[in-house]
Amino acid sequence: MRRFRIIIRSLIALILFGVLHYTLPQHDVVRVVNTYQERQDLDDWTRVFWSKPDDQSAGLINRDVQFVQTVKKKTYLLGFFRTDADEVMVYRNEDTGWSWPPYFKFDTASLQTEVDDLRSTSEEPKWAVVTHYGWRNELLSTFPNAVGIRPVAGPDVTIIPWFNIAFFLFVAIALGFIRALWRQFRERSIDPALEDASEAWEAVDARADEAKGRMSRWLGSWRRK
Repeated sequence: MRRFRIIIRSLIALILFGVLHYTLPQHDVVRVVNTYQERQDLDDWTRVFWSKPDDQSAGLINRDVQFVQTVKKKTYLLGFFRTDADEVMVYRNEDTGWSWPPYFKFDTASLQTEVDDLRSTSEEPKWAVVTHYGWRNELLSTFPNAVGIRPVAGPDVTIIPWFNIAFFLFVAIALGFIRALWRQFRERSIDPALEDASEAWEAVDARADEAKGRMSRWLGSWRRK
């Protein structure tokens, strides 16, 4: 039973980690190579990886999507550490509207213009920081969605994920507050109720033992006769 609880808790933790890793903003240092537009089919289960900005697009089986081709500095440990090596990364540029995740992005056209203005070559590079969410998976043809871009002086810029730090700090404080409320509720309501139930059970058990003793003594008196 203990092993089963560990497995369930591990699965829940893994699912929560996946949801947060997909949803929370990430920052990549990139050099924009090109931009293009391509029609994407949305008639299978991978539609969940594409934005749903309005009711009209929800009924379409395909639509035009803008993409951003970049050369990105490789990272590890969820992007907290960056290396000197480069890799190719392609982002999509879609409005999120009022749907999930709650980035409330409505400026796809403006963002595409900013991206076009930052295009450069390896001989004369222009570096930028792309803020995005989502995953890149070549097998499923999924792309992270760029929600912002800003130019930086060079590829060695230090990026501090303030939003993610504030988010996890808020979660930690909220969990601590909920835990304190639960402990107070347990001490004031549950533990006294359990003590009362235990005392009542002990009283019932004592009366049962007393009645059993009386019955045994009565039967014993008949045996002696």
